[in-house]
Amino acid sequence: MSEIEKKIRALREEVAYHAARYYRDDAPEISDFAYDRMYAELLELEAAHPEFFDASSPTQRVGNAPLSKFESVTHTTAMNSLSDVFSFEELGEFLSRMEQALPQPVYSVEPKIDGLSVSLRYENGKLVTGATRGDGITGEDVTQNVKTINTVPLSLTDPLSLTVRGEVYIPRATFESLNEKREAEGQPLLANPRNAAAGSLRQLDPRVAAERGLDIFIFNLQEGALYQDAHAPTSHTETLSRLSELGFKVLMHTTKATTREAVFAHIERLGAMRDDLPYDIDGVVIKIDDLTARQALGEGTKTPRWAVAYKFPPEQKKTTLTDIEIAVGRTGVLTPTAILSPVRLAGTTVSRATLHNADFIAEKNIMLGDTVTVQKAGDIIPEVVCAHPELRCGDERPFSMPTHCPSCGEAVSRDNDDGAAVRCTNSACPAQLSRGIEHFASKNAMDIEGLGPQVVELLLKNGLIGNIADLYTLRADDIATLERMGERSAENLIKAIAASKQAGLERLVFALGIRGIGQVAATALAARYKTLDALMAATKDELVQIEDFGEITADYVVDFFSHSQNRALCERLMAAGLLTEAVAAPTGDTLTGLTFVLTGTLPTLSRDEASDLIRKAGGKVVSSVSKKTSFVVAGEAAGSKLTKAQALGINVIDEAALLQMLQA
Repeated sequence: MSEIEKKIRALREEVAYHAARYYRDDAPEISDFAYDRMYAELLELEAAHPEFFDASSPTQRVGNAPLSKFESVTHTTAMNSLSDVFSFEELGEFLSRMEQALPQPVYSVEPKIDGLSVSLRYENGKLVTGATRGDGITGEDVTQNVKTINTVPLSLTDPLSLTVRGEVYIPRATFESLNEKREAEGQPLLANPRNAAAGSLRQLDPRVAAERGLDIFIFNLQEGALYQDAHAPTSHTETLSRLSELGFKVLMHTTKATTREAVFAHIERLGAMRDDLPYDIDGVVIKIDDLTARQALGEGTKTPRWAVAYKFPPEQKKTTLTDIEIAVGRTGVLTPTAILSPVRLAGTTVSRATLHNADFIAEKNIMLGDTVTVQKAGDIIPEVVCAHPELRCGDERPFSMPTHCPSCGEAVSRDNDDGAAVRCTNSACPAQLSRGIEHFASKNAMDIEGLGPQVVELLLKNGLIGNIADLYTLRADDIATLERMGERSAENLIKAIAASKQAGLERLVFALGIRGIGQVAATALAARYKTLDALMAATKDELVQIEDFGEITADYVVDFFSHSQNRALCERLMAAGLLTEAVAAPTGDTLTGLTFVLTGTLPTLSRDEASDLIRKAGGKVVSSVSKKTSFVVAGEAAGSKLTKAQALGINVIDEAALLQMLQA
């Protein structure tokens, strides 16, 4: 071995060691400056001597070009999910089964990290594959993105071949920084750390994943040897200890328990420290620690019999309602929003929460200045649960909805169709115009990247647009001189606007913002009428023949196209070259004749992604459960749709079952 090769190898080991001390152990031994110089020297030597290339070098964490797609990976050991319990009573039933099956069960009690499950496969100590869980049998190859996670060892301390399972997550502080940056750039905010982690790991460009600051905890050995002498560990806790020795960042705050009282006590301890952890947990996992006992208990169809996940109830916090703001939506509805003293809740700092409408405020007896309890619906949307009149000091004030629109000053009225809604009926209302353009540009509509609320306001304020059709007359020169824009941003926006012309009739109909027409209804209209011209000529008698269309929805569509300004707007869009024909057509027939309803948060797919997959396979997605529904796909925090499906005897499946149906 030459001296230069020896030097490169030594530098690689030293850089990897100090990276692990910094990222994994949070105990750096040298300054950032010294580390950066060492890393730069290694980069320079590797560039000068490509003959000594090593894929496991610390410099190779981000080095590949963007992928065109993710390849499928079949897991050699199934990545099963866990059965969930939601109370100590339900957990007690699991513990009773373990006590009946085993003489003296010992449990490993550990936090359930709120992230995305992955497997890491090593051969001879080198990382070869990182894959998402997928449906438990087949996942996606995200190796290049996994390599960007500094706490994932590219090589182990021993040349072993094994597969481990872990949870990828975004630390809270990193998540807050990401959202601050996105807000400054006018991008939509990330909903929560879990969704952000899942989205980051599934970026086709590894450089984007690298910027997101992902982290990982390893919590299971899937298969393979942990020792070179083939010694096999006897317990799960021994496994975790050995994985740590090999260079993995393993689960913290794990304890062994021999009684149910000890199990319950550690769950309560983890719940109490939840706010102080630098990452989100959504529950506690209780596992049989003895590996031989696990084998004896075996696996169920989808879940192991030796483990269960205790899920924390929706986190609730008390805070002060300091004010109520009124927002005017794109259809003129006035929506009250609670302004709160900031409080940490389910992974983010919450300072605003929905109050729905005036009737909700009255029913909950909410007053300005009240102490209120807030939670996140489905751990995503902040909402006020209740007020606490018993904590009032006398300074609280009653709230009433405004009599005039806060945007245009026109008088408002109660909605005839929905008595709870207060609506501004001025079609020229600036707030409605702004919200309408934002909706038109949104991801599920025309998907015009870069056209967020701040940019829309900027364009309106400077008189560059007055409606959605004006977007297609914009020039880069018009935009580049605006505040916070510049030539590059202007050119990118113009390109995004031009690309949106090919979105097709389904997206366009949804983007127009016709009252009562969501994505499902827009898809149904596009499928029935094929072109915008034909839809504009639709009659009420025709529309009510569409499945799930009632007279009210039909009236909304006919009314929209009966207004001359709306017809003129559509004609301008056609003249601008927008594709006004239906483009969504099934690419398969696996789900032909089946109707699906989606509810709750799915593990790896957004609702839009799941809906697209179903439609491409010939299936139909609707928004409400009825006797005609074939399947309800239920995720975490599924609500009333799941309850109704169970009452009607509708088949309820999870994401994994849906993916299996799609692959059939």
